[in-house]
Amino acid sequence: MSLERKDDYDHKGWMKEKDLTPVESTFLTTLIWLDKRFRIVDYLELMETLYYRVNLQMPKSHTEQYNLDNKFWYWYPLYTLGLFSTLAYVVAAISGALLGFYYSPSAAAGTEAAGSVAYESIAFIMRDLQFGFMLRSVHRWSAQVMVAAVFLHMLRVYFTGAYKEPRELNWLLGIILISLTMVFGYTGYLLPWDQLAYWAGQIGVEMSLSIPLIGEWIAQLLFGGFSLSQSTLQRMYIIHVFLLPFVVTTLIAIHIGIVWMQGIAEPH
Repeated sequence: MSLERKDDYDHKGWMKEKDLTPVESTFLTTLIWLDKRFRIVDYLELMETLYYRVNLQMPKSHTEQYNLDNKFWYWYPLYTLGLFSTLAYVVAAISGALLGFYYSPSAAAGTEAAGSVAYESIAFIMRDLQFGFMLRSVHRWSAQVMVAAVFLHMLRVYFTGAYKEPRELNWLLGIILISLTMVFGYTGYLLPWDQLAYWAGQIGVEMSLSIPLIGEWIAQLLFGGFSLSQSTLQRMYIIHVFLLPFVVTTLIAIHIGIVWMQGIAEPH
């Protein structure tokens, strides 16, 4: 009695019946070998089923449903603002990751009397690093373009009534995203740790302290106390580099997924 597991399908016999080229034979032999060990075919069939179900659920836009291509063509540029802000976010994320190789989040005094270690790392990027000035400029301008695009995107959604039923949840998600975009900009503004960053941070501390009941707790949580210090810079760096990218990327994916499921609310 053989202990070898019985094969439900006679793959070798099936392959002998077919007129296969050497490439096809090699490919099928490899696929059968992998399938016996890792169930490759099952996952391929699952992906195929998912693909067809996804495309069946793809909703038509209003212009497709009502043949309005020649009626609202002048609105089309406004419907690219969401994609434009997403592309700006991707550019800012990539350029920011590259800047992170050369930035040091330290408020300690640097070798020069001009400023801190954080400031000197920014100065190194701008003055000495090859293409550093361009890299930081790309990061800065993409962040500003993202803020402007998100703001205009929200205006478009509001004035075209796209926030109404059944899209209320995505509207609220958009409000959260534009708020986090502002937090992105503020935390990044403090990272150079220069005079502009210092006074912007001081304003943030004062605004936190002005909140009734929980103001002191928020100031200690976000800024590490009631005055700016190394803890402040460290918190801003962690929020800007580690916390916000994961949160914002997840929310953007959910936001786009809901738009895909519900379709685009075009004016009609």
